[in-house]
Amino acid sequence: MNSLYNISIQLYVIAIRFAALFNAKAKLWVNGKKNIFQKIEEVTKGEQNIVWFHCASLGEFEQGKPIIEVYKQKYPSHKILLTFFSPSGFEIRKNYEGVDWVFYLPADTKSNAKKFISIVKPIKVIFIKYEFWFNYMAE
Repeated sequence: MNSLYNISIQLYVIAIRFAALFNAKAKLWVNGKKNIFQKIEEVTKGEQNIVWFHCASLGEFEQGKPIIEVYKQKYPSHKILLTFFSPSGFEIRKNYEGVDWVFYLPADTKSNAKKFISIVKPIKVIFIKYEFWFNYMAE
């Protein structure tokens, strides 16, 4: 099952990169992930108490927004990293002031998951709604 999932993720990334040649939304997704690890590391390096919230898209963000806001009130010393999978969420909420940082989530490959977790070192991880990112959850 894991092998099939990992192959599917790789094929999805290839398909999106191809689609980006013709589709503006796919192009946003591809461009938004360029140098993503470097960008995340630049802002989170040396930070502690990072809590990672992930919302696949804008709809999940709207569902999770009250949780994020209550969490920030209850734990003001914690830093909140918000990630999105889709351009619909990221493009509209990339400047959301209720969190410390907003990024695209790198594709759910084993190597990306390991690298992301090793950079961010989250103390808590909250996935909004029905998201299953198997490699990230394994880390």
